Amino acid sequence: MAKPDQNYVLRQVPFAVGGLASVLLLTNRLLTPQLTDSQARSDALGVIICAVLILTGLLWQQVQPRSPDTVDLIGEQGFELLPGLPDEVKTELAWASHLLLTNTVTRSLVVVYQGKVLLRRGILGVNPEVKPGAILQRVMEKQKPVYLVNLNIYPGRIEFDYLPENTQGVICQPIGDRGALILGASSPRSYTKQDENWIEGIADKLAHTLSRFSEELAATEV
Repeated sequence: MAKPDQNYVLRQVPFAVGGLASVLLLTNRLLTPQLTDSQARSDALGVIICAVLILTGLLWQQVQPRSPDTVDLIGEQGFELLPGLPDEVKTELAWASHLLLTNTVTRSLVVVYQGKVLLRRGILGVNPEVKPGAILQRVMEKQKPVYLVNLNIYPGRIEFDYLPENTQGVICQPIGDRGALILGASSPRSYTKQDENWIEGIADKLAHTLSRFSEELAATEV
């Protein structure tokens, strides 16, 4: 369920104040039997102030961004590692996934390397297998990340069936030329540029570690 916009009331304040002040000015004008020059000037100033307040409210609707709608991802919390991984690889994967889940908006993540799912952590999707679709294949081939800011609007979202079904945003970050780190968020447009840089740095660290154990990983049975 989407969470309510916490800034809604704040954005309505200029409208409410400006509208109320306009009504009071009009009422005062109608109830005044004789209009003086000073009151006319005061009314003109009041009208200008009311117009500025209403205009401010209109600008806030466009300039002040709404908080992205957050949902509760469908699935169970879990932490799954591919059996038979070297201890150093397990430690590295556990460290990296913990940092991402606690320091970014990531709620679900998957690590794929040499065609195997090494890790699933956070809110787990129903499907434990990862069959790279067009998006993930392009990420690994070109070794450039892809950020799907609002997964619901992309036809290619069906390839991410290994993430929770209501995942809102996805980052596919390459791990060298042999794998990828796939991260799912519970709200669209929620990753910042700093988050993306952080994710890239962790992926580079994983690539260095995993490359040293490539032979052991290739021999690990799924």
